[in-house]
Amino acid sequence: MRAVRRKRHTGDVTTGEEKTPEERQKARDDLLAYAFRALSGRALTEAELRTRLLRRTDDEALAGEVLARVQELGYQNDEGVARAEGSRRGVGGFRVRQTLKRRGVTQGLIEETLAARDPDEEQADATALLERRWSSFARKRDPRASAYAFLARRGFPGAVIWAAIREVSAAAGEAVPEDNFDDDEQVE
Repeated sequence: MRAVRRKRHTGDVTTGEEKTPEERQKARDDLLAYAFRALSGRALTEAELRTRLLRRTDDEALAGEVLARVQELGYQNDEGVARAEGSRRGVGGFRVRQTLKRRGVTQGLIEETLAARDPDEEQADATALLERRWSSFARKRDPRASAYAFLARRGFPGAVIWAAIREVSAAAGEAVPEDNFDDDEQVE
């Protein structure tokens, strides 16, 4: 099967030369329409949207103008993106931090988002994930190591992971040695 290559947009938006006011307005309208299409698929951070806009035009001022207009209309804000990522179920704080950092969210907003997460809810999420998967881990040579790695990949901290392993193991009727775990460990 042959791969189909899509032609990249090469209209007025990508030219960086001096434009008449009508051409500039058309380029602005085209770029604004593109921004709305980009935001219709997924909430984007300011950094992600700026990168996409700059792929479409060489005019940084025009990209900044369009970005400001989209934000003014309320279609893009990093707080909403961070809040949505922070409230995702099934992932721990380490994963949330990593995802927001990769998406270009400011450090202050990342810290604010993580501070708003409920530790009890994070513990309940880890335990629920582990309960659903415990039967497959129980068949392995070292079910606790497999369970730990599973939850660590999802960004849960060591203390949350070991508490979930203890709870699920006890519910499954397995003996769990309490003193062998270091609650501050985190596999990255």
